[in-house]
Amino acid sequence: MSERERWATRIGLILAAAGNAVGLGNFLRFPVQAAQNGGGAFMIPYFIAFLLLGIPLMWVEWAIGRYGGKYNHGHLPGMFDVIWRNPIAKYIGVLGIFVSFIIMVYYCYIESWTLAFSIFSITKTYFGLTDFDKMTNFLKSYQGVEKGFFNSILPAYIFLLITLAANFYFLKRGISKGIELIAKVGMPLLIILAIALAIRVITLGTPDPVNFPERNVENGFAFIWNPNFSALADAKIWLAAAGQIFFTLSVGMGTLEAYASYLREKDDIALNGLSTASTNEFVEVVLGGSIAIPVAVAFFGIPATLEIAKGGAFNLGFVSMPLIFQKLPFGEFFGCIWFFLLFIAGITSSVAMVQPLIAFLKEQFKISHNKATFIVFIGTFISTHLVLFFLQYGFLDELDYWAGTFFLVVIGFLEVVIFAWIWGMDKGWEEINKGADIKVPKFFYPVIKYITPLYILSILLYWGITDAIPTLLMKNIPPEQIPYRWGARLFMLTVFAILCFLVYKAWKLNKPRYEE
Repeated sequence: MSERERWATRIGLILAAAGNAVGLGNFLRFPVQAAQNGGGAFMIPYFIAFLLLGIPLMWVEWAIGRYGGKYNHGHLPGMFDVIWRNPIAKYIGVLGIFVSFIIMVYYCYIESWTLAFSIFSITKTYFGLTDFDKMTNFLKSYQGVEKGFFNSILPAYIFLLITLAANFYFLKRGISKGIELIAKVGMPLLIILAIALAIRVITLGTPDPVNFPERNVENGFAFIWNPNFSALADAKIWLAAAGQIFFTLSVGMGTLEAYASYLREKDDIALNGLSTASTNEFVEVVLGGSIAIPVAVAFFGIPATLEIAKGGAFNLGFVSMPLIFQKLPFGEFFGCIWFFLLFIAGITSSVAMVQPLIAFLKEQFKISHNKATFIVFIGTFISTHLVLFFLQYGFLDELDYWAGTFFLVVIGFLEVVIFAWIWGMDKGWEEINKGADIKVPKFFYPVIKYITPLYILSILLYWGITDAIPTLLMKNIPPEQIPYRWGARLFMLTVFAILCFLVYKAWKLNKPRYEE
Protein backbone atom coordinates (compact mmCIF):
# COMPACT_ATOMS: atom_id res chain seq x y z
CA MET A 1 0.00 0.00 0.00
CA SER A 2 1.18 3.53 -0.71
CA GLU A 3 2.36 5.65 2.20
CA ARG A 4 -0.39 7.91 3.49
CA GLU A 5 0.06 11.52 4.50
CA ARG A 6 0.90 11.87 8.19
CA TRP A 7 0.72 14.54 10.85
CA ALA A 8 3.99 16.47 10.91
CA THR A 9 4.10 16.94 14.70
CA ARG A 10 2.34 15.56 17.74
CA ILE A 11 1.41 19.02 19.01
CA GLY A 12 -0.08 19.76 15.59
CA LEU A 13 -2.22 16.62 15.82
CA ILE A 14 -3.45 17.47 19.35
CA LEU A 15 -4.23 21.07 18.40
CA ALA A 16 -6.01 19.98 15.22
CA ALA A 17 -8.11 17.41 17.09
CA ALA A 18 -8.83 19.98 19.82
CA GLY A 19 -9.68 22.52 17.11
CA ASN A 20 -12.12 20.02 15.66
CA ALA A 21 -13.81 19.82 19.08
CA VAL A 22 -13.54 23.50 20.06
CA GLY A 23 -16.18 25.36 18.08
CA LEU A 24 -18.95 27.91 18.31
CA GLY A 25 -20.73 25.74 20.87
CA ASN A 26 -17.98 26.22 23.45
CA PHE A 27 -18.66 29.95 23.69
CA LEU A 28 -22.36 30.14 22.77
CA ARG A 29 -24.16 26.83 23.29
CA PHE A 30 -22.48 25.75 26.54
CA PRO A 31 -23.22 28.86 28.65
CA VAL A 32 -26.81 28.89 27.38
CA GLN A 33 -27.24 25.20 28.27
CA ALA A 34 -25.79 25.76 31.74
CA ALA A 35 -27.95 28.83 32.38
CA GLN A 36 -31.11 27.05 31.20
CA ASN A 37 -30.51 23.81 33.09
CA GLY A 38 -29.85 24.48 36.74
CA GLY A 39 -26.65 26.56 36.58
CA GLY A 40 -23.92 24.86 38.59
CA ALA A 41 -26.08 21.76 39.04
CA PHE A 42 -25.84 21.22 35.27
CA MET A 43 -22.15 20.49 35.71
CA ILE A 44 -22.89 17.30 37.68
CA PRO A 45 -24.58 15.41 34.81
CA TYR A 46 -22.23 17.22 32.41
CA PHE A 47 -19.08 15.78 34.00
CA ILE A 48 -20.70 12.37 34.51
CA ALA A 49 -21.48 12.34 30.79
CA PHE A 50 -17.92 13.48 30.06
CA LEU A 51 -16.54 10.55 32.10
CA LEU A 52 -18.92 7.84 30.89
CA LEU A 53 -19.62 9.05 27.33
CA GLY A 54 -17.11 11.65 26.18
CA ILE A 55 -13.78 10.09 27.15
CA PRO A 56 -14.78 6.50 26.19
CA LEU A 57 -16.13 7.60 22.80
CA MET A 58 -13.05 9.72 22.23
CA TRP A 59 -10.81 6.66 22.72
CA VAL A 60 -13.09 4.45 20.66
CA GLU A 61 -13.02 6.89 17.74
CA TRP A 62 -9.25 7.36 17.90
CA ALA A 63 -8.76 3.58 17.99
CA ILE A 64 -11.13 2.93 15.07
CA GLY A 65 -9.46 5.73 13.10
CA ARG A 66 -5.88 4.62 13.65
CA TYR A 67 -6.76 0.99 12.86
CA GLY A 68 -8.64 2.01 9.71
CA GLY A 69 -5.69 4.17 8.63
CA LYS A 70 -3.52 1.07 8.59
CA TYR A 71 -5.67 -0.08 5.66
CA ASN A 72 -5.66 3.31 3.92
CA HIS A 73 -9.11 4.29 5.14
CA GLY A 74 -9.79 7.83 6.38
CA HIS A 75 -13.57 7.41 6.46
CA LEU A 76 -16.13 5.39 8.44
CA PRO A 77 -17.42 3.18 5.57
CA GLY A 78 -13.93 1.74 5.13
CA MET A 79 -13.20 1.59 8.86
CA PHE A 80 -16.42 -0.24 9.74
CA ASP A 81 -15.80 -2.59 6.82
CA VAL A 82 -12.34 -3.38 8.21
CA ILE A 83 -13.43 -4.20 11.74
CA TRP A 84 -16.74 -5.94 10.94
CA ARG A 85 -16.23 -7.54 7.48
CA ASN A 86 -19.99 -7.59 6.89
CA PRO A 87 -21.54 -6.23 3.66
CA ILE A 88 -23.81 -3.88 5.64
CA ALA A 89 -20.95 -2.37 7.68
CA LYS A 90 -19.81 0.09 5.02
CA TYR A 91 -23.35 1.41 4.55
CA ILE A 92 -23.71 2.04 8.28
CA GLY A 93 -20.42 3.93 7.98
CA VAL A 94 -22.02 6.19 5.37
CA LEU A 95 -23.73 7.94 8.29
CA GLY A 96 -20.33 9.31 9.35
CA ILE A 97 -19.70 10.96 5.98
CA PHE A 98 -23.33 12.07 5.67
CA VAL A 99 -23.59 13.77 9.08
CA SER A 100 -20.31 15.66 8.85
CA PHE A 101 -21.11 16.92 5.32
CA ILE A 102 -24.63 18.10 6.26
CA ILE A 103 -23.28 19.91 9.31
CA MET A 104 -20.64 21.58 7.14
CA VAL A 105 -23.39 22.86 4.81
CA TYR A 106 -25.03 25.01 7.48
CA TYR A 107 -22.13 25.43 9.92
CA CYS A 108 -20.11 27.36 7.33
CA TYR A 109 -22.95 29.84 6.95
CA ILE A 110 -23.15 30.46 10.72
CA GLU A 111 -19.35 30.68 10.79
CA SER A 112 -19.51 33.40 8.13
CA TRP A 113 -21.73 35.51 10.42
CA THR A 114 -18.90 35.67 12.96
CA LEU A 115 -16.47 36.97 10.35
CA ALA A 116 -19.00 39.56 9.20
CA PHE A 117 -19.76 40.74 12.74
CA SER A 118 -16.04 41.01 13.46
CA ILE A 119 -15.85 43.55 10.62
CA PHE A 120 -19.11 45.20 11.70
CA SER A 121 -17.63 45.66 15.19
CA ILE A 122 -14.34 47.26 14.23
CA THR A 123 -16.13 49.56 11.75
CA LYS A 124 -18.92 50.32 14.26
CA THR A 125 -21.55 49.34 11.71
CA TYR A 126 -24.12 48.36 14.34
CA PHE A 127 -23.16 51.07 16.83
CA GLY A 128 -26.16 53.27 17.57
CA LEU A 129 -28.54 50.29 17.64
CA THR A 130 -28.97 50.29 21.40
CA ASP A 131 -31.96 48.05 22.14
CA PHE A 132 -32.77 44.38 21.61
CA ASP A 133 -35.39 44.96 18.92
CA LYS A 134 -33.07 47.05 16.73
CA MET A 135 -30.13 44.68 17.18
CA THR A 136 -32.35 41.68 16.45
CA ASN A 137 -33.55 43.40 13.26
CA PHE A 138 -29.92 44.08 12.31
CA LEU A 139 -29.11 40.36 12.57
CA LYS A 140 -32.28 39.20 10.82
CA SER A 141 -31.95 41.71 8.00
CA TYR A 142 -28.34 40.58 7.51
CA GLN A 143 -29.63 37.00 7.28
CA GLY A 144 -32.34 38.05 4.83
CA VAL A 145 -35.10 37.04 7.24
CA GLU A 146 -36.49 40.58 7.65
CA LYS A 147 -36.25 43.91 5.90
CA GLY A 148 -34.27 46.47 7.85
CA PHE A 149 -30.68 47.68 8.12
CA PHE A 150 -29.59 45.61 5.09
CA ASN A 151 -31.51 45.94 1.85
CA SER A 152 -30.41 42.58 0.45
CA ILE A 153 -28.72 39.33 1.38
CA LEU A 154 -25.64 40.28 -0.67
CA PRO A 155 -23.39 41.11 2.35
CA ALA A 156 -24.19 37.72 3.91
CA TYR A 157 -23.48 36.03 0.58
CA ILE A 158 -20.09 37.73 0.21
CA PHE A 159 -18.98 36.70 3.71
CA LEU A 160 -20.20 33.16 3.04
CA LEU A 161 -18.05 32.99 -0.09
CA ILE A 162 -15.03 34.28 1.85
CA THR A 163 -15.59 31.68 4.58
CA LEU A 164 -15.95 28.82 2.09
CA ALA A 165 -12.81 29.98 0.28
CA ALA A 166 -10.84 30.08 3.55
CA ASN A 167 -11.99 26.58 4.54
CA PHE A 168 -11.18 24.96 1.23
CA TYR A 169 -7.86 26.79 0.91
CA PHE A 170 -6.61 24.96 4.00
CA LEU A 171 -8.30 21.71 2.98
CA LYS A 172 -6.58 21.87 -0.42
CA ARG A 173 -3.19 22.12 1.32
CA GLY A 174 -3.78 18.77 3.00
CA ILE A 175 -3.25 17.44 6.51
CA SER A 176 0.21 18.65 7.54
CA LYS A 177 0.42 21.85 5.48
CA GLY A 178 -3.22 22.90 5.78
CA ILE A 179 -5.26 21.58 8.68
CA GLU A 180 -2.26 21.24 11.00
CA LEU A 181 -1.04 24.74 10.09
CA ILE A 182 -4.35 26.44 10.88
CA ALA A 183 -4.56 24.51 14.16
CA LYS A 184 -1.04 25.50 15.24
CA VAL A 185 -1.79 29.17 14.62
CA GLY A 186 -5.52 29.27 15.33
CA MET A 187 -5.79 27.35 18.60
CA PRO A 188 -3.14 29.32 20.57
CA LEU A 189 -4.59 32.58 19.17
CA LEU A 190 -8.10 31.50 20.15
CA ILE A 191 -7.02 30.74 23.72
CA ILE A 192 -5.13 34.04 24.03
CA LEU A 193 -8.14 36.04 22.77
CA ALA A 194 -10.52 34.11 25.04
CA ILE A 195 -8.32 34.72 28.09
CA ALA A 196 -8.10 38.44 27.23
CA LEU A 197 -11.90 38.68 27.01
CA ALA A 198 -12.38 36.66 30.21
CA ILE A 199 -10.00 39.01 32.08
CA ARG A 200 -11.92 42.01 30.74
CA VAL A 201 -15.19 40.50 31.98
CA ILE A 202 -13.78 39.58 35.40
CA THR A 203 -12.44 43.12 35.92
CA LEU A 204 -15.69 44.74 34.79
CA GLY A 205 -17.15 44.98 38.29
CA THR A 206 -20.49 46.83 38.44
CA PRO A 207 -21.05 48.90 35.27
CA ASP A 208 -23.78 51.10 36.80
CA PRO A 209 -23.38 51.02 40.62
CA VAL A 210 -25.78 53.92 41.24
CA ASN A 211 -28.84 52.72 39.33
CA PHE A 212 -28.24 48.97 39.19
CA PRO A 213 -25.93 47.85 42.02
CA GLU A 214 -27.18 44.25 41.69
CA ARG A 215 -25.98 44.06 38.08
CA ASN A 216 -22.38 42.98 38.50
CA VAL A 217 -19.98 40.32 37.35
CA GLU A 218 -20.08 38.49 40.70
CA ASN A 219 -23.82 37.93 40.30
CA GLY A 220 -23.16 36.94 36.70
CA PHE A 221 -20.85 34.13 37.73
CA ALA A 222 -23.25 33.17 40.52
CA PHE A 223 -26.09 32.98 38.00
CA ILE A 224 -24.27 30.48 35.79
CA TRP A 225 -22.47 28.49 38.50
CA ASN A 226 -24.68 28.45 41.63
CA PRO A 227 -26.27 25.00 41.67
CA ASN A 228 -30.01 24.46 41.64
CA PHE A 229 -29.92 20.84 42.81
CA SER A 230 -33.67 20.40 42.41
CA ALA A 231 -33.07 20.51 38.65
CA LEU A 232 -31.23 17.16 38.86
CA ALA A 233 -34.59 15.39 39.24
CA ASP A 234 -35.50 16.48 35.70
CA ALA A 235 -34.45 13.92 33.07
CA LYS A 236 -34.21 16.70 30.49
CA ILE A 237 -31.21 18.16 32.35
CA TRP A 238 -29.33 14.87 31.99
CA LEU A 239 -30.31 14.69 28.35
CA ALA A 240 -29.12 18.27 27.76
CA ALA A 241 -25.79 17.52 29.49
CA ALA A 242 -25.19 14.38 27.41
CA GLY A 243 -26.17 16.23 24.25
CA GLN A 244 -23.70 18.98 25.05
CA ILE A 245 -20.90 16.42 25.47
CA PHE A 246 -21.62 14.95 22.03
CA PHE A 247 -21.80 18.41 20.53
CA THR A 248 -18.71 19.86 22.19
CA LEU A 249 -16.34 16.91 21.66
CA SER A 250 -17.48 16.42 18.04
CA VAL A 251 -17.97 12.69 18.63
CA GLY A 252 -20.38 10.78 16.42
CA MET A 253 -19.33 12.71 13.30
CA GLY A 254 -16.56 10.56 11.84
CA THR A 255 -14.13 13.49 11.94
CA LEU A 256 -11.96 12.26 14.82
CA GLU A 257 -11.61 8.89 13.10
CA ALA A 258 -10.51 10.69 9.93
CA TYR A 259 -7.85 12.63 11.85
CA ALA A 260 -6.68 9.51 13.73
CA SER A 261 -6.31 7.60 10.45
CA TYR A 262 -3.24 9.70 9.67
CA LEU A 263 -1.44 8.36 12.74
CA ARG A 264 1.17 5.66 12.51
CA GLU A 265 0.30 2.20 13.81
CA LYS A 266 1.98 2.65 17.20
CA ASP A 267 1.43 6.37 17.72
CA ASP A 268 -0.16 7.05 21.09
CA ILE A 269 -3.92 7.59 21.19
CA ALA A 270 -4.59 7.19 24.91
CA LEU A 271 -2.81 10.37 26.01
CA ASN A 272 -3.53 12.23 22.76
CA GLY A 273 -7.26 11.59 23.12
CA LEU A 274 -7.25 12.66 26.75
CA SER A 275 -5.23 15.79 25.92
CA THR A 276 -7.71 16.72 23.19
CA ALA A 277 -10.69 16.27 25.50
CA SER A 278 -9.01 18.21 28.32
CA THR A 279 -8.13 21.13 26.05
CA ASN A 280 -11.72 21.32 24.87
CA GLU A 281 -13.07 21.23 28.43
CA PHE A 282 -10.72 24.02 29.54
CA VAL A 283 -11.86 26.23 26.67
CA GLU A 284 -15.53 25.42 27.20
CA VAL A 285 -15.94 25.36 30.98
CA VAL A 286 -13.28 27.83 32.12
CA LEU A 287 -13.26 30.30 29.22
CA GLY A 288 -16.67 29.76 27.61
CA GLY A 289 -18.37 30.00 30.98
CA SER A 290 -16.56 33.23 31.88
CA ILE A 291 -17.56 35.55 29.05
CA ALA A 292 -21.04 35.81 27.54
CA ILE A 293 -23.41 35.03 30.44
CA PRO A 294 -21.52 36.85 33.25
CA VAL A 295 -21.15 40.01 31.17
CA ALA A 296 -24.82 39.87 30.15
CA VAL A 297 -25.88 39.78 33.82
CA ALA A 298 -23.56 42.70 34.59
CA PHE A 299 -25.25 44.88 31.96
CA PHE A 300 -28.82 43.59 31.72
CA GLY A 301 -29.50 41.89 35.04
CA ILE A 302 -30.54 38.31 35.79
CA PRO A 303 -34.19 38.38 34.53
CA ALA A 304 -33.17 39.78 31.12
CA THR A 305 -30.22 37.39 30.85
CA LEU A 306 -32.51 34.44 31.55
CA GLU A 307 -34.71 35.58 28.67
CA ILE A 308 -31.62 35.93 26.47
CA ALA A 309 -30.57 32.37 27.39
CA LYS A 310 -34.07 31.09 26.58
CA GLY A 311 -33.73 32.75 23.17
CA GLY A 312 -30.75 30.53 22.39
CA ALA A 313 -27.13 30.85 21.37
CA PHE A 314 -27.70 33.25 18.46
CA ASN A 315 -29.48 35.78 20.68
CA LEU A 316 -26.62 35.60 23.15
CA GLY A 317 -23.82 35.88 20.63
CA PHE A 318 -25.19 38.18 17.92
CA VAL A 319 -27.72 40.36 19.76
CA SER A 320 -26.81 40.82 23.43
CA MET A 321 -23.02 40.89 22.98
CA PRO A 322 -23.06 43.69 20.35
CA LEU A 323 -25.27 45.74 22.70
CA ILE A 324 -22.71 45.23 25.46
CA PHE A 325 -19.76 46.21 23.27
CA GLN A 326 -21.45 49.56 22.61
CA LYS A 327 -21.38 50.26 26.35
CA LEU A 328 -17.68 49.43 26.82
CA PRO A 329 -14.66 51.70 26.28
CA PHE A 330 -12.94 50.47 23.11
CA GLY A 331 -16.02 48.33 22.53
CA GLU A 332 -15.38 48.12 18.81
CA PHE A 333 -12.02 46.47 19.56
CA PHE A 334 -13.45 43.95 22.05
CA GLY A 335 -16.32 43.22 19.67
CA CYS A 336 -13.88 42.49 16.89
CA ILE A 337 -11.93 40.15 19.20
CA TRP A 338 -15.10 38.34 20.32
CA PHE A 339 -16.38 37.62 16.83
CA PHE A 340 -12.95 36.82 15.40
CA LEU A 341 -12.48 34.40 18.29
CA LEU A 342 -15.73 32.71 17.25
CA PHE A 343 -14.56 32.63 13.63
CA ILE A 344 -11.34 30.85 14.60
CA ALA A 345 -13.30 28.39 16.75
CA GLY A 346 -15.59 27.80 13.78
CA ILE A 347 -12.99 27.28 11.07
CA THR A 348 -10.83 24.89 13.12
CA SER A 349 -13.98 22.74 13.40
CA SER A 350 -15.37 23.13 9.89
CA VAL A 351 -12.16 22.07 8.11
CA ALA A 352 -12.58 18.71 9.84
CA MET A 353 -16.15 18.19 8.67
CA VAL A 354 -15.54 17.36 5.03
CA GLN A 355 -12.15 15.69 5.53
CA PRO A 356 -13.82 12.22 5.72
CA LEU A 357 -15.56 12.80 2.37
CA ILE A 358 -12.37 14.07 0.74
CA ALA A 359 -10.51 11.02 2.08
CA PHE A 360 -13.25 8.71 0.80
CA LEU A 361 -13.10 10.09 -2.75
CA LYS A 362 -9.29 9.99 -2.82
CA GLU A 363 -8.89 6.52 -1.40
CA GLN A 364 -11.81 4.67 -2.96
CA PHE A 365 -11.81 6.25 -6.42
CA LYS A 366 -8.04 6.82 -6.67
CA ILE A 367 -8.33 10.49 -7.62
CA SER A 368 -5.95 13.29 -6.69
CA HIS A 369 -6.28 15.32 -3.50
CA ASN A 370 -6.94 18.50 -5.48
CA LYS A 371 -9.68 16.90 -7.55
CA ALA A 372 -11.36 15.35 -4.48
CA THR A 373 -11.24 18.68 -2.64
CA PHE A 374 -12.70 20.50 -5.64
CA ILE A 375 -15.60 18.01 -5.97
CA VAL A 376 -16.45 18.41 -2.27
CA PHE A 377 -16.17 22.20 -2.58
CA ILE A 378 -18.67 22.25 -5.44
CA GLY A 379 -21.08 20.05 -3.49
CA THR A 380 -20.77 22.24 -0.39
CA PHE A 381 -21.07 25.47 -2.38
CA ILE A 382 -24.28 24.40 -4.10
CA SER A 383 -25.84 22.95 -0.95
CA THR A 384 -25.09 26.00 1.20
CA HIS A 385 -27.35 28.11 -1.04
CA LEU A 386 -30.34 26.17 0.26
CA VAL A 387 -29.52 27.25 3.81
CA LEU A 388 -28.79 30.81 2.71
CA PHE A 389 -32.09 31.36 0.92
CA PHE A 390 -34.42 29.24 3.06
CA LEU A 391 -33.08 30.10 6.52
CA GLN A 392 -36.28 31.90 7.57
CA TYR A 393 -38.35 28.80 6.78
CA GLY A 394 -36.56 26.50 9.22
CA PHE A 395 -34.30 24.80 6.66
CA LEU A 396 -31.20 25.19 8.85
CA ASP A 397 -33.10 24.11 11.98
CA GLU A 398 -34.20 20.89 10.30
CA LEU A 399 -30.67 20.02 9.18
CA ASP A 400 -29.26 20.87 12.60
CA TYR A 401 -31.77 18.75 14.50
CA TRP A 402 -31.34 15.55 12.52
CA ALA A 403 -27.72 15.70 11.32
CA GLY A 404 -26.22 17.96 13.99
CA THR A 405 -28.02 16.56 17.03
CA PHE A 406 -29.99 13.32 16.77
CA PHE A 407 -27.74 11.34 14.43
CA LEU A 408 -24.61 12.25 16.39
CA VAL A 409 -26.02 10.12 19.19
CA VAL A 410 -27.11 7.37 16.78
CA ILE A 411 -23.59 7.13 15.31
CA GLY A 412 -22.05 7.19 18.78
CA PHE A 413 -24.20 4.21 19.75
CA LEU A 414 -23.45 2.26 16.56
CA GLU A 415 -19.71 2.78 16.71
CA VAL A 416 -19.35 1.73 20.35
CA VAL A 417 -21.47 -1.40 19.70
CA ILE A 418 -19.44 -2.30 16.59
CA PHE A 419 -16.18 -1.58 18.44
CA ALA A 420 -16.89 -3.36 21.75
CA TRP A 421 -19.31 -6.13 20.76
CA ILE A 422 -18.81 -6.97 17.07
CA TRP A 423 -15.07 -6.38 16.72
CA GLY A 424 -14.62 -7.42 20.34
CA MET A 425 -13.68 -5.50 23.47
CA ASP A 426 -10.44 -7.42 23.89
CA LYS A 427 -9.25 -6.37 20.44
CA GLY A 428 -10.53 -2.85 21.02
CA TRP A 429 -8.81 -2.54 24.39
CA GLU A 430 -5.55 -3.75 22.89
CA GLU A 431 -5.87 -1.15 20.12
CA ILE A 432 -6.51 1.69 22.58
CA ASN A 433 -3.44 0.74 24.61
CA LYS A 434 -1.09 0.02 21.69
CA GLY A 435 1.81 2.49 21.89
CA ALA A 436 0.09 4.32 24.76
CA ASP A 437 2.11 6.83 26.78
CA ILE A 438 -0.23 6.34 29.74
CA LYS A 439 -1.85 3.26 31.17
CA VAL A 440 -5.58 3.51 30.56
CA PRO A 441 -7.37 2.58 33.82
CA LYS A 442 -9.07 -0.83 33.65
CA PHE A 443 -12.17 0.97 34.93
CA PHE A 444 -12.83 2.03 31.34
CA TYR A 445 -12.93 -1.54 29.98
CA PRO A 446 -16.41 -2.31 31.41
CA VAL A 447 -17.43 1.31 30.91
CA ILE A 448 -16.83 1.13 27.15
CA LYS A 449 -18.35 -2.35 26.86
CA TYR A 450 -21.44 -1.93 29.02
CA ILE A 451 -22.07 1.50 30.50
CA THR A 452 -21.41 3.73 27.47
CA PRO A 453 -23.70 1.85 25.05
CA LEU A 454 -26.47 1.53 27.68
CA TYR A 455 -26.12 5.22 28.54
CA ILE A 456 -26.44 6.21 24.87
CA LEU A 457 -29.31 3.78 24.29
CA SER A 458 -31.26 5.25 27.21
CA ILE A 459 -30.70 8.74 25.77
CA LEU A 460 -31.94 7.61 22.35
CA LEU A 461 -35.06 5.95 23.76
CA TYR A 462 -36.02 8.88 25.97
CA TRP A 463 -35.15 11.42 23.31
CA GLY A 464 -36.96 9.48 20.60
CA ILE A 465 -40.20 9.30 22.57
CA THR A 466 -40.23 12.81 24.02
CA ASP A 467 -38.64 14.83 21.23
CA ALA A 468 -37.66 13.03 18.01
CA ILE A 469 -41.13 11.63 17.24
CA PRO A 470 -42.92 14.99 17.74
CA THR A 471 -40.20 16.66 15.65
CA LEU A 472 -40.58 14.02 12.93
CA LEU A 473 -44.33 14.67 12.88
CA MET A 474 -43.65 18.44 12.80
CA LYS A 475 -45.68 19.24 15.88
CA ASN A 476 -45.90 22.97 16.63
CA ILE A 477 -44.21 23.92 13.34
CA PRO A 478 -45.63 27.06 11.63
CA PRO A 479 -47.63 25.94 8.56
CA GLU A 480 -45.58 28.15 6.20
CA GLN A 481 -42.40 26.28 7.23
CA ILE A 482 -43.66 22.75 6.65
CA PRO A 483 -42.97 22.53 2.85
CA TYR A 484 -39.42 23.84 3.35
CA ARG A 485 -38.72 21.46 6.22
CA TRP A 486 -39.89 18.59 4.02
CA GLY A 487 -37.53 20.01 1.41
CA ALA A 488 -34.69 19.84 3.95
CA ARG A 489 -35.53 16.20 4.65
CA LEU A 490 -35.64 15.41 0.93
CA PHE A 491 -32.26 17.10 0.54
CA MET A 492 -30.78 14.99 3.35
CA LEU A 493 -32.25 11.77 1.95
CA THR A 494 -30.85 12.64 -1.49
CA VAL A 495 -27.37 13.24 -0.08
CA PHE A 496 -27.51 9.99 1.89
CA ALA A 497 -28.67 8.04 -1.19
CA ILE A 498 -25.87 9.51 -3.33
CA LEU A 499 -23.28 8.59 -0.70
CA CYS A 500 -24.63 5.03 -0.45
CA PHE A 501 -24.42 4.70 -4.24
CA LEU A 502 -20.85 5.99 -4.23
CA VAL A 503 -19.91 3.44 -1.56
CA TYR A 504 -21.56 0.66 -3.60
CA LYS A 505 -19.72 1.80 -6.73
CA ALA A 506 -16.40 2.18 -4.93
CA TRP A 507 -16.46 -1.33 -3.45
CA LYS A 508 -17.53 -2.80 -6.78
CA LEU A 509 -14.68 -1.09 -8.64
CA ASN A 510 -12.08 -1.51 -5.94
CA LYS A 511 -12.98 -4.22 -3.47
CA PRO A 512 -10.63 -3.90 -0.49
CA ARG A 513 -8.41 -6.82 0.52
CA TYR A 514 -7.53 -7.04 4.18
CA GLU A 515 -4.80 -8.92 5.94
CA GLU A 516 -6.07 -11.59 8.26
